[in-house]
Amino acid sequence: MFRKRQTPLLLGITSRLVLLAAAFLLLLSYGSVFVNPAKAWFMTIFGLLFIPLVLLNALLLVWTLLRRSKACWIPLLALLPSLLLLGRFFQFSSDGADPGPEDVRIISYNVGRFALSDRKDRAACADSVARFLQKQDADIICLQEFYIRDVAEVRAFFRRYFREYDLEYYVYPTEKGSYGNVTLSRFPARAKGKLDFEESSNLALYGDYDIRGTRVRVYNCHFQSYNISPQRLARSLRSDDYKEIVRQTGRQMKASIVLRPRQVDQVLRDIDDCPTASLVVGDFNDNPLSYTYWRLRRGRKDSFMEAGKGFGATYSAFRPFLRIDYILYPGECFRAVSHAVLHPGYSDHYPIVTTLSPHHEKDER
Repeated sequence: MFRKRQTPLLLGITSRLVLLAAAFLLLLSYGSVFVNPAKAWFMTIFGLLFIPLVLLNALLLVWTLLRRSKACWIPLLALLPSLLLLGRFFQFSSDGADPGPEDVRIISYNVGRFALSDRKDRAACADSVARFLQKQDADIICLQEFYIRDVAEVRAFFRRYFREYDLEYYVYPTEKGSYGNVTLSRFPARAKGKLDFEESSNLALYGDYDIRGTRVRVYNCHFQSYNISPQRLARSLRSDDYKEIVRQTGRQMKASIVLRPRQVDQVLRDIDDCPTASLVVGDFNDNPLSYTYWRLRRGRKDSFMEAGKGFGATYSAFRPFLRIDYILYPGECFRAVSHAVLHPGYSDHYPIVTTLSPHHEKDER
């Protein structure tokens, strides 16, 4: 008799502890938006786990409802804020406006140095990407991790495919080749520059363009990468030195998480000093529930949230959950007509393409 009374009580306490722990972790993921990772780097991890934590709490909610448990309020309350945040990852329908004759088509693509494991010939992959981009017929093209063997060949490469575009680029020369950012625009640049990030080979290019009568500064950003290979991690589990590889991976993650907010601050300082509107594009290496995204989006609109449909994931290794590439535009100058995630298969990132229609908010009132 004693055991029969104690077992349900023990299970009840254990289940409530599990429910509270799952709810607490989800609340920490919400808080990751407001905490500077330079001061508490581990908060970024909870933000990255937002979708898995939502799914876990949803399963626990269903479980408690099926058991008719009074503890169902725990996952229910924890999930309520997520209803306001899931739109950053998934859109049920597009709210894009009707297209117009002055629309501006923008594409952002981290081409991954043309180094996917099944494409050993980088030059051939680069040609395939260039032909793919030609078909997109974009007015502004922002590339990250562009690779070329000889830095002296950059201009010749783009003249071959994009002769009518204004070219801005910066690539870091190394023994194994050169890589960096490239911006192509059909609008002539009035000014150009770059922001070098300390302790990093990542950078941000910027250019000032007159776009349909509006002066706009376009930032082509590549914020600090994790430099982590899921394939290498998987292989390490079968090796003798897996513990050291895991520790090294943890150190790399912490270093990149701490560096990114400093790089974001550098871009934001330049935006504050710039008298024109700003359009921020590129690979942020952070998901929409992050301090990085939250700060950069203030004063701008997210093209996926305004005109996207379905999952917005842009990184193939964790599809469909990881969205780390963005086009953030000034709402007072443009409205999003469309947003699409493309899957050409040339990189571990997916290119995103957005069509913006020039407008002024005051004209709509």
